[in-house]
Amino acid sequence: MQFQVRPSTQADMAAVDALLARVYPKLLKADYPPSVLVTALPRISRAQPELMGCGTYYVAETRDGRILGAGGWTSDRKVRGLGHIRHVVSDDRFLRRGVARAIIGHALDTARLAGMSAMECWSTRTAEPFYHAMGFETIGPIDVPLGDGISFPSLRMHRRLPGASTMP
Repeated sequence: MQFQVRPSTQADMAAVDALLARVYPKLLKADYPPSVLVTALPRISRAQPELMGCGTYYVAETRDGRILGAGGWTSDRKVRGLGHIRHVVSDDRFLRRGVARAIIGHALDTARLAGMSAMECWSTRTAEPFYHAMGFETIGPIDVPLGDGISFPSLRMHRRLPGASTMP
């Protein structure tokens, strides 16, 4: 399957939203109890408008315009040189075909070029093996706040970027 990774735009919002809503419930159900998913999925299975046009959020798109995955990064607001992997999704019908790997690889490359020396990821339990394969190390569990007293059990992961001289 051929695809390209490009920066997302606001015009991609509906397609990314539909992909998240369709894929996250399927992929996460093996690793989270229904009591967690019933409260978290409505919040995490929606595209984030602030990411869509930020310039560091990307989509993997086929030649005919079908979006197979999305994800990206943003810089930390407090720690200089630290970036955060953001809202990654890959179409479950195309898993293990390099979609998420291409998106994360592109994100890591652009983050390094932008001056990031390390990246942090708050991974789902489901995605931890993937991020390990991408060079991230698990720091430990973290509860990601979703608002209104709801949190999502995740794993805090960290990775130094090649060529970086210091690690935040």
